[in-house]
Amino acid sequence: MADTATNRRDPATEAWELFMEIFGEVRPRMLDVQADYGLKPPQFFALNALDEPQPMSHIADMLRCDRSAVTWITDRLEERGYVERRADESDRRVKLLALTDEGQRVREEIRAQLALPPDSIASLSRADQRTLRDLLRKALER
Repeated sequence: MADTATNRRDPATEAWELFMEIFGEVRPRMLDVQADYGLKPPQFFALNALDEPQPMSHIADMLRCDRSAVTWITDRLEERGYVERRADESDRRVKLLALTDEGQRVREEIRAQLALPPDSIASLSRADQRTLRDLLRKALER
């Protein structure tokens, strides 16, 4: 395996390491914002995935977890009034998760708080911010 000095010469590896360092910087803030609403990350990820009602199995697949874990997550979200379980009209054995109005409100508030860039990005010049944005858009092109 290559040593760190060798990896540093590879710009893609170094860029990824820097990206992960920035993510590490903002992770505590992300956790704090979610915790302000009584949420753990998997619960927020589930809320974030509910643009429309989804089968609980879809949430398990998205979170890459056992379906029993989604039951626990759903129970906690339901206790807070953020989601409700619904029967799927096409297959009543399937339970759909749907956001409540309160869940929608909370999700949007969390998204708004998490949309604020960290200081490491906000402190860049406008030109550098645009360059970074454009490169990230390019990296995400499919």
